[in-house]
Amino acid sequence: MKDEKWIEAMKTEIQALEKNETRTLERLPDGKRAIDSKWVYKIKYKPNGEVERYKDRLIAKGYTQTEGVDYHDTFTQVAKLVTVRALLAVAIKKEWFVDQLDINNAFLHGDLNERFT
Repeated sequence: MKDEKWIEAMKTEIQALEKNETRTLERLPDGKRAIDSKWVYKIKYKPNGEVERYKDRLIAKGYTQTEGVDYHDTFTQVAKLVTVRALLAVAIKKEWFVDQLDINNAFLHGDLNERFT
């Protein structure tokens, strides 16, 4: 965490969270406690083995939450492999251009309707 590369990666992650309005400082409601978090680090490499970038994520320790107290429902969008393969088959048949895109914090753009009592 003292390496300048990781410090810059963490700054970039925090800026992305703030830009997307998925991270704000708030006052906790009475009787509630904050959920701990931790940093997870990974080095991304190019196909030739050269370092592409230093990637990190700020992860909430959601396993400390209690269903019905801290949250009510959970939902994660997941693409099944058979769906991806079918889409790629159609793309090949129709000679579509296929590319890959990595979107920072894309999973954080959902609306939450939780209410604290």
